[in-house]
Amino acid sequence: MDGAPKSGLRYPFPAPPDAGQVIPVADGVFWARLALPMALDHVNAYVLDDGDGWTVFDTGFDDSATRDAWTALLAGPLKGKRVQRVIASHHHPDHIGLAGWFQAQGAELWTTRTAWLMARMMVLDEQDRPNRETLEFWRRVGMDPDILAQRATERPFNFCDRVAPLPLGYHRVADGDVVHAGARDWVVRLGQGHAPDQITLWSTSCNLVLGADQLLPSISANLGVYATEPDADPVAEWLATCDGLKEFAFDDHLVLPGHKLPFTGLPLRLRQMIENHQGALKRLHGHLATPRKAGECFAPLFKREITQAVYGLALVEAVAHLNHLTATGRARRWADADGVYLWQAV
Repeated sequence: MDGAPKSGLRYPFPAPPDAGQVIPVADGVFWARLALPMALDHVNAYVLDDGDGWTVFDTGFDDSATRDAWTALLAGPLKGKRVQRVIASHHHPDHIGLAGWFQAQGAELWTTRTAWLMARMMVLDEQDRPNRETLEFWRRVGMDPDILAQRATERPFNFCDRVAPLPLGYHRVADGDVVHAGARDWVVRLGQGHAPDQITLWSTSCNLVLGADQLLPSISANLGVYATEPDADPVAEWLATCDGLKEFAFDDHLVLPGHKLPFTGLPLRLRQMIENHQGALKRLHGHLATPRKAGECFAPLFKREITQAVYGLALVEAVAHLNHLTATGRARRWADADGVYLWQAV
Protein backbone atom coordinates (compact mmCIF):
# COMPACT_ATOMS: atom_id res chain seq x y z
CA MET A 1 0.00 0.00 0.00
CA ASP A 2 1.14 3.58 -0.46
CA GLY A 3 3.38 4.98 2.29
CA ALA A 4 1.73 7.32 4.76
CA PRO A 5 2.86 10.95 4.84
CA LYS A 6 5.35 11.73 7.57
CA SER A 7 3.84 15.11 8.51
CA GLY A 8 3.22 15.12 12.25
CA LEU A 9 5.32 12.03 12.92
CA ARG A 10 8.69 12.53 14.56
CA TYR A 11 11.76 10.32 14.42
CA PRO A 12 14.02 10.82 17.46
CA PHE A 13 16.68 8.48 16.03
CA PRO A 14 17.46 9.58 12.47
CA ALA A 15 19.47 6.49 11.52
CA PRO A 16 19.40 2.82 12.53
CA PRO A 17 22.22 1.09 14.41
CA ASP A 18 25.10 -0.24 12.36
CA ALA A 19 25.56 -3.98 11.98
CA GLY A 20 26.86 -5.48 15.20
CA GLN A 21 25.85 -2.42 17.22
CA VAL A 22 22.86 -1.33 19.30
CA ILE A 23 21.32 2.04 20.08
CA PRO A 24 19.94 2.64 23.59
CA VAL A 25 16.40 3.97 23.13
CA ALA A 26 15.49 4.06 26.83
CA ASP A 27 16.93 2.86 30.13
CA GLY A 28 17.53 -0.86 29.71
CA VAL A 29 16.11 -1.01 26.16
CA PHE A 30 18.38 -1.39 23.14
CA TRP A 31 17.62 -1.39 19.41
CA ALA A 32 19.39 -3.71 16.94
CA ARG A 33 18.76 -4.04 13.23
CA LEU A 34 19.05 -7.33 11.32
CA ALA A 35 19.32 -7.75 7.56
CA LEU A 36 16.67 -9.54 5.49
CA PRO A 37 17.31 -10.92 1.97
CA MET A 38 14.15 -9.38 0.48
CA ALA A 39 12.65 -6.11 -0.70
CA LEU A 40 12.02 -5.03 2.91
CA ASP A 41 15.67 -5.52 3.74
CA HIS A 42 15.66 -5.37 7.54
CA VAL A 43 13.79 -6.17 10.71
CA ASN A 44 14.21 -4.46 14.06
CA ALA A 45 14.95 -6.40 17.22
CA TYR A 46 14.86 -4.96 20.72
CA VAL A 47 16.93 -6.19 23.65
CA LEU A 48 15.73 -5.57 27.19
CA ASP A 49 18.05 -5.68 30.19
CA ASP A 50 16.67 -7.98 32.89
CA GLY A 51 19.68 -7.56 35.16
CA ASP A 52 21.03 -11.09 35.06
CA GLY A 53 20.25 -11.64 31.38
CA TRP A 54 18.59 -10.32 28.23
CA THR A 55 15.08 -10.51 26.86
CA VAL A 56 14.97 -10.33 23.05
CA PHE A 57 11.83 -9.00 21.38
CA ASP A 58 11.80 -10.54 17.86
CA THR A 59 14.76 -12.32 16.32
CA GLY A 60 15.08 -12.09 12.53
CA PHE A 61 15.36 -15.03 10.13
CA ASP A 62 17.08 -18.30 10.88
CA ASP A 63 19.99 -18.02 8.47
CA SER A 64 23.75 -17.89 8.82
CA ALA A 65 23.92 -14.11 8.43
CA THR A 66 21.45 -13.47 11.25
CA ARG A 67 23.01 -16.08 13.55
CA ASP A 68 26.38 -14.42 12.93
CA ALA A 69 24.84 -11.02 13.65
CA TRP A 70 23.51 -12.19 17.01
CA THR A 71 26.81 -13.87 17.83
CA ALA A 72 28.58 -10.57 17.16
CA LEU A 73 26.09 -8.62 19.25
CA LEU A 74 26.47 -11.01 22.20
CA ALA A 75 30.25 -10.86 21.92
CA GLY A 76 30.19 -7.08 21.55
CA PRO A 77 27.73 -4.54 22.96
CA LEU A 78 25.65 -7.22 24.74
CA LYS A 79 28.66 -9.05 26.14
CA GLY A 80 28.51 -10.50 29.62
CA LYS A 81 24.92 -11.74 29.72
CA ARG A 82 23.03 -14.47 27.95
CA VAL A 83 19.63 -14.34 26.28
CA GLN A 84 17.24 -15.78 28.84
CA ARG A 85 13.98 -15.11 27.04
CA VAL A 86 12.66 -14.45 23.55
CA ILE A 87 9.33 -12.69 23.08
CA ALA A 88 8.08 -13.36 19.55
CA SER A 89 5.52 -10.76 18.54
CA HIS A 90 3.95 -13.01 15.90
CA HIS A 91 4.55 -16.11 13.82
CA HIS A 92 6.13 -14.57 10.72
CA PRO A 93 9.66 -15.86 10.03
CA ASP A 94 11.43 -12.50 10.36
CA HIS A 95 10.08 -12.23 13.90
CA ILE A 96 10.21 -15.80 15.25
CA GLY A 97 12.87 -17.29 12.97
CA LEU A 98 15.65 -17.70 15.55
CA ALA A 99 13.48 -18.37 18.60
CA GLY A 100 14.26 -22.10 18.46
CA TRP A 101 17.99 -21.34 18.07
CA PHE A 102 17.91 -19.27 21.25
CA GLN A 103 15.84 -21.97 23.00
CA ALA A 104 18.52 -24.52 22.14
CA GLN A 105 20.91 -22.30 24.10
CA GLY A 106 18.65 -22.23 27.16
CA ALA A 107 16.27 -19.32 26.49
CA GLU A 108 12.53 -19.45 27.08
CA LEU A 109 10.06 -18.57 24.31
CA TRP A 110 7.16 -16.30 25.23
CA THR A 111 4.47 -15.76 22.62
CA THR A 112 0.76 -16.22 22.00
CA ARG A 113 -0.72 -19.66 21.62
CA THR A 114 -1.78 -18.79 18.06
CA ALA A 115 1.71 -17.66 17.06
CA TRP A 116 3.36 -20.74 18.55
CA LEU A 117 0.92 -23.20 17.01
CA MET A 118 1.08 -21.58 13.57
CA ALA A 119 4.88 -21.32 13.53
CA ARG A 120 5.39 -24.87 14.75
CA MET A 121 2.83 -26.27 12.31
CA MET A 122 4.29 -24.39 9.36
CA VAL A 123 7.88 -25.37 10.18
CA LEU A 124 6.78 -29.00 9.87
CA ASP A 125 4.88 -28.42 6.60
CA GLU A 126 7.68 -28.56 4.02
CA GLN A 127 6.68 -28.58 0.35
CA ASP A 128 8.88 -29.02 -2.69
CA ARG A 129 6.17 -27.56 -4.95
CA PRO A 130 3.00 -25.58 -4.17
CA ASN A 131 0.21 -27.89 -3.06
CA ARG A 132 -2.98 -28.43 -5.02
CA GLU A 133 -5.09 -26.18 -2.79
CA THR A 134 -2.69 -23.25 -3.14
CA LEU A 135 -2.49 -23.58 -6.92
CA GLU A 136 -6.27 -23.74 -7.17
CA PHE A 137 -6.63 -20.70 -4.89
CA TRP A 138 -4.20 -18.68 -7.03
CA ARG A 139 -6.06 -19.71 -10.19
CA ARG A 140 -9.49 -18.90 -8.77
CA VAL A 141 -8.54 -15.39 -7.65
CA GLY A 142 -7.04 -14.60 -11.05
CA MET A 143 -3.26 -14.94 -10.78
CA ASP A 144 -1.59 -14.13 -14.09
CA PRO A 145 -1.47 -17.48 -15.98
CA ASP A 146 2.21 -17.13 -16.86
CA ILE A 147 3.16 -16.42 -13.25
CA LEU A 148 0.96 -19.29 -12.09
CA ALA A 149 2.63 -21.70 -14.52
CA GLN A 150 6.07 -20.61 -13.35
CA ARG A 151 5.25 -20.85 -9.65
CA ALA A 152 3.76 -24.31 -10.09
CA THR A 153 7.27 -25.57 -10.97
CA GLU A 154 9.17 -23.74 -8.21
CA ARG A 155 9.81 -24.51 -4.56
CA PRO A 156 7.55 -22.18 -2.59
CA PHE A 157 8.58 -20.28 0.50
CA ASN A 158 8.80 -22.77 3.35
CA PHE A 159 8.97 -21.76 7.00
CA CYS A 160 11.60 -24.43 7.60
CA ASP A 161 13.91 -22.51 5.24
CA ARG A 162 13.88 -19.48 7.55
CA VAL A 163 12.61 -20.66 10.97
CA ALA A 164 14.64 -22.82 13.34
CA PRO A 165 12.86 -25.92 14.67
CA LEU A 166 10.66 -25.03 17.63
CA PRO A 167 10.89 -27.48 20.53
CA LEU A 168 7.90 -28.40 22.64
CA GLY A 169 7.23 -25.96 25.43
CA TYR A 170 6.66 -22.23 25.50
CA HIS A 171 5.20 -19.58 27.84
CA ARG A 172 1.80 -18.40 26.69
CA VAL A 173 1.15 -14.64 26.47
CA ALA A 174 -2.47 -13.45 26.34
CA ASP A 175 -4.24 -10.14 25.84
CA GLY A 176 -4.19 -8.04 29.01
CA ASP A 177 -1.25 -9.86 30.59
CA VAL A 178 1.47 -7.84 32.29
CA VAL A 179 5.01 -8.83 31.29
CA HIS A 180 8.01 -7.67 33.34
CA ALA A 181 11.10 -7.02 31.22
CA GLY A 182 13.77 -4.35 31.04
CA ALA A 183 13.04 -3.24 34.63
CA ARG A 184 9.48 -2.22 33.81
CA ASP A 185 6.02 -3.71 33.39
CA TRP A 186 4.36 -3.92 29.98
CA VAL A 187 0.68 -4.48 29.22
CA VAL A 188 0.02 -6.92 26.38
CA ARG A 189 -2.38 -5.65 23.72
CA LEU A 190 -2.96 -8.01 20.82
CA GLY A 191 -3.44 -6.87 17.25
CA GLN A 192 -5.15 -8.58 14.33
CA GLY A 193 -5.11 -8.38 10.55
CA HIS A 194 -1.45 -8.66 9.61
CA ALA A 195 -0.99 -11.72 11.81
CA PRO A 196 -3.39 -13.32 14.28
CA ASP A 197 -2.84 -12.33 17.91
CA GLN A 198 0.18 -10.13 17.29
CA ILE A 199 1.79 -8.88 20.52
CA THR A 200 2.27 -5.21 21.21
CA LEU A 201 3.73 -4.21 24.59
CA TRP A 202 2.84 -0.94 26.33
CA SER A 203 4.98 0.19 29.26
CA THR A 204 3.01 1.08 32.38
CA SER A 205 5.69 3.41 33.72
CA CYS A 206 6.90 5.39 30.73
CA ASN A 207 5.96 6.29 27.16
CA LEU A 208 7.39 3.21 25.40
CA VAL A 209 5.50 0.89 23.06
CA LEU A 210 6.93 -2.19 21.37
CA GLY A 211 4.78 -2.09 18.26
CA ALA A 212 6.06 -4.97 16.08
CA ASP A 213 4.34 -4.92 12.65
CA GLN A 214 1.06 -3.64 14.07
CA LEU A 215 2.48 -0.13 14.47
CA LEU A 216 4.74 0.88 11.57
CA PRO A 217 5.56 4.51 10.76
CA SER A 218 5.84 4.88 7.00
CA ILE A 219 4.74 1.62 5.39
CA SER A 220 1.61 -0.46 5.63
CA ALA A 221 1.79 -4.02 6.95
CA ASN A 222 0.64 -6.61 4.43
CA LEU A 223 -2.94 -7.82 4.94
CA GLY A 224 -3.21 -11.04 3.01
CA VAL A 225 -5.71 -13.82 2.29
CA TYR A 226 -4.40 -17.30 1.55
CA ALA A 227 -5.70 -20.73 0.56
CA THR A 228 -5.78 -21.71 4.24
CA GLU A 229 -8.68 -19.28 4.89
CA PRO A 230 -9.85 -18.00 1.51
CA ASP A 231 -12.86 -16.03 2.78
CA ALA A 232 -11.02 -14.25 5.61
CA ASP A 233 -11.45 -10.51 6.15
CA PRO A 234 -8.15 -9.30 7.65
CA VAL A 235 -8.94 -5.71 6.63
CA ALA A 236 -11.85 -5.63 9.08
CA GLU A 237 -9.61 -7.06 11.81
CA TRP A 238 -6.87 -4.51 11.08
CA LEU A 239 -9.27 -1.56 11.10
CA ALA A 240 -10.85 -2.73 14.36
CA THR A 241 -7.42 -3.07 15.99
CA CYS A 242 -6.32 0.40 14.89
CA ASP A 243 -9.57 1.86 16.18
CA GLY A 244 -9.27 0.03 19.49
CA LEU A 245 -5.67 1.08 20.12
CA LYS A 246 -6.54 4.78 19.71
CA GLU A 247 -7.87 4.68 23.27
CA PHE A 248 -4.38 4.01 24.64
CA ALA A 249 -2.24 6.08 22.25
CA PHE A 250 -0.61 9.41 23.10
CA ASP A 251 1.52 11.78 21.05
CA ASP A 252 4.58 11.29 23.26
CA HIS A 253 4.58 7.50 23.03
CA LEU A 254 7.89 6.36 21.58
CA VAL A 255 6.91 3.47 19.33
CA LEU A 256 9.56 0.85 18.61
CA PRO A 257 8.32 -0.75 15.36
CA GLY A 258 9.23 -4.01 13.68
CA HIS A 259 10.55 -2.15 10.63
CA LYS A 260 11.71 1.39 9.80
CA LEU A 261 12.53 3.98 12.51
CA PRO A 262 11.18 4.50 16.03
CA PHE A 263 8.64 7.31 16.03
CA THR A 264 6.29 9.47 18.05
CA GLY A 265 2.87 10.73 17.00
CA LEU A 266 1.00 7.46 17.43
CA PRO A 267 -2.58 8.86 17.47
CA LEU A 268 -1.94 10.46 14.08
CA ARG A 269 -0.36 7.28 12.74
CA LEU A 270 -3.34 5.17 13.80
CA ARG A 271 -5.65 7.57 11.97
CA GLN A 272 -3.41 7.44 8.90
CA MET A 273 -3.46 3.64 8.88
CA ILE A 274 -7.25 3.60 9.02
CA GLU A 275 -7.57 6.28 6.34
CA ASN A 276 -5.02 4.50 4.15
CA HIS A 277 -7.22 1.42 3.88
CA GLN A 278 -10.45 3.35 3.70
CA GLY A 279 -9.04 5.31 0.75
CA ALA A 280 -7.84 2.12 -0.91
CA LEU A 281 -11.28 0.54 -0.50
CA LYS A 282 -12.95 3.59 -2.01
CA ARG A 283 -10.62 3.53 -5.05
CA LEU A 284 -11.12 -0.22 -5.42
CA HIS A 285 -14.90 0.14 -5.26
CA GLY A 286 -14.76 2.65 -8.13
CA HIS A 287 -12.48 0.31 -10.09
CA LEU A 288 -15.09 -2.45 -9.74
CA ALA A 289 -17.65 -0.59 -11.85
CA THR A 290 -16.50 -3.23 -14.35
CA PRO A 291 -16.13 -6.85 -13.12
CA ARG A 292 -12.51 -7.59 -12.22
CA LYS A 293 -10.29 -10.45 -11.13
CA ALA A 294 -8.09 -9.87 -8.11
CA GLY A 295 -5.02 -9.71 -10.32
CA GLU A 296 -6.58 -6.77 -12.15
CA CYS A 297 -6.98 -4.66 -9.02
CA PHE A 298 -3.40 -3.61 -8.25
CA ALA A 299 -3.53 -0.10 -9.72
CA PRO A 300 -6.20 1.42 -7.44
CA LEU A 301 -4.82 -0.30 -4.35
CA PHE A 302 -1.11 0.34 -4.64
CA LYS A 303 -0.84 3.26 -7.09
CA ARG A 304 2.49 1.95 -8.36
CA GLU A 305 3.82 -0.75 -10.65
CA ILE A 306 3.85 -4.20 -9.05
CA THR A 307 6.94 -6.20 -9.99
CA GLN A 308 7.09 -9.98 -10.01
CA ALA A 309 9.15 -9.88 -6.81
CA VAL A 310 6.17 -8.59 -4.81
CA TYR A 311 3.39 -9.96 -7.03
CA GLY A 312 2.36 -12.65 -4.54
CA LEU A 313 2.02 -10.20 -1.65
CA ALA A 314 0.09 -7.79 -3.86
CA LEU A 315 -2.31 -10.53 -4.96
CA VAL A 316 -3.17 -11.73 -1.44
CA GLU A 317 -3.66 -8.12 -0.30
CA ALA A 318 -5.96 -7.43 -3.26
CA VAL A 319 -8.05 -10.46 -2.27
CA ALA A 320 -8.19 -9.16 1.30
CA HIS A 321 -9.66 -5.84 0.19
CA LEU A 322 -12.05 -7.51 -2.24
CA ASN A 323 -13.21 -9.85 0.53
CA HIS A 324 -13.85 -6.84 2.76
CA LEU A 325 -15.96 -5.10 0.13
CA THR A 326 -17.90 -8.33 -0.32
CA ALA A 327 -18.36 -8.90 3.42
CA THR A 328 -19.64 -5.35 3.89
CA GLY A 329 -22.09 -5.57 0.99
CA ARG A 330 -20.25 -3.15 -1.30
CA ALA A 331 -19.29 -5.77 -3.89
CA ARG A 332 -20.46 -9.15 -5.09
CA ARG A 333 -18.40 -12.12 -6.20
CA TRP A 334 -19.13 -14.94 -8.60
CA ALA A 335 -17.19 -17.47 -10.66
CA ASP A 336 -16.96 -17.27 -14.41
CA ALA A 337 -17.19 -20.26 -16.76
CA ASP A 338 -13.60 -21.23 -15.91
CA GLY A 339 -14.21 -21.04 -12.18
CA VAL A 340 -12.25 -17.79 -11.80
CA TYR A 341 -13.68 -15.23 -9.40
CA LEU A 342 -14.93 -11.87 -10.59
CA TRP A 343 -15.86 -9.00 -8.29
CA GLN A 344 -18.15 -6.08 -9.11
CA ALA A 345 -19.25 -3.08 -7.09
CA VAL A 346 -22.78 -3.07 -5.71
